[in-house]
Amino acid sequence: MKKATILAGLTFALVSGVAHAQGVTLTFACDSVGSGYDQCKKGADAWAKKTGNTVRVLQVPKETGDRLALYQQQLGAKSKDVDVYMIDVVWPGLIGQNLADLSKSIPKAELDQHFPAIVKNNTINGKLVGVPWFTDAGVLYYRTDLLQKYGYKSAPKTWAELQTMAQKIQEGERKSNPRFVGFVFQGKNYEGLTCDALEWVNSFGGGEIVDSSGKVTINNPKTVAALKQIQSFVGTISPQAVTTYAEEDARNVFQGGNAAFMRNWPYAYAAGQAEGSPIKGKIGVAALPAGPGGKPAATLGGWQLAANAYSAHPKEAADLIRYLTGKEEQKRRAIDASYNPTIASLYKDQDVLKAVPFFGSLYDVFTNAVARPATVTKSKYNQVSNAFATGVYNVLTKKSTPEAAASSIQSQITRIKGRGF
Repeated sequence: MKKATILAGLTFALVSGVAHAQGVTLTFACDSVGSGYDQCKKGADAWAKKTGNTVRVLQVPKETGDRLALYQQQLGAKSKDVDVYMIDVVWPGLIGQNLADLSKSIPKAELDQHFPAIVKNNTINGKLVGVPWFTDAGVLYYRTDLLQKYGYKSAPKTWAELQTMAQKIQEGERKSNPRFVGFVFQGKNYEGLTCDALEWVNSFGGGEIVDSSGKVTINNPKTVAALKQIQSFVGTISPQAVTTYAEEDARNVFQGGNAAFMRNWPYAYAAGQAEGSPIKGKIGVAALPAGPGGKPAATLGGWQLAANAYSAHPKEAADLIRYLTGKEEQKRRAIDASYNPTIASLYKDQDVLKAVPFFGSLYDVFTNAVARPATVTKSKYNQVSNAFATGVYNVLTKKSTPEAAASSIQSQITRIKGRGF
């Protein structure tokens, strides 16, 4: 396959180190969401200056599904074009066979600093295919000034409370801002909707789509209740256009001062608190609401760094990964851009807590997040996720009832299971 085909859809910036005769050039497929690209370049720049090598930082697709498809194309062709990949927490089982074993490249003492569950997630058949870089869990953002203005003392604890509060704030704010909405989230039909919807279902007590034994559990009354609740948001406290929103679409509405509440990942905090942001100093972060009799649920997200098994520079690729996932660089990224560290001790670091106070108060949310069923569904995870997200999307767009969607999702995933996972 020609290089032009392999690199289709990617652009890059060159990050140069000190000119050394022995220096090599690495290509790094990193991030494109929020300040992710700039943060990747900063880290790569520091490593390049330290080692005398050069790093080309690629601009990758923003949506995870598009990114995965591109990586699968490259790795399936055994291309050497990319040396280091940033991979989603649910991808090790999908692409791990084409990734290098990093177990001998990262000293055990350093690896042991990371959350053990994430290291375990990245270990496939005894092979360490990724090193934890930052973890994620869905959180609720809210406007502290508006809650106070409308007489609320704290963030909503249940989805029903959120609906009531959002409706009241929306009605009041629309008197001066017709564009104002109560709540924004990721409603587009893609992996982000799988994450949001898993939180809704699990917070109502509806399970995890497929349980740890491989049993398909999604068709139950609590799932139906969750879908009914969120369906009622669309066109009332959430705009109809929320069914086209990914992370950045929701963030732009909230950060523009046009929403009271937002579901998103922790990265959005630093952007909202940046100089020039209309809502700087007016942002609160809390655990997501719960359903009746349920408890808050946050989908586990996060990203790892992996080395291409076909890289021409395996030693340098592993060294770049070791540097970027190390404690010093994770601390910098936490302070600069509110990326959740995967090193537990950083959640007690005073510099980090000063920059991102909710890292301390929501520590339990991050460490007890609900995993998507990627481990149990293995190579079929994408099919399972697509079936789930499409069924939920049909509910949000009112093409399906919650009851019919839950039944349809159950049937589709059961068929996928019949083909083996």
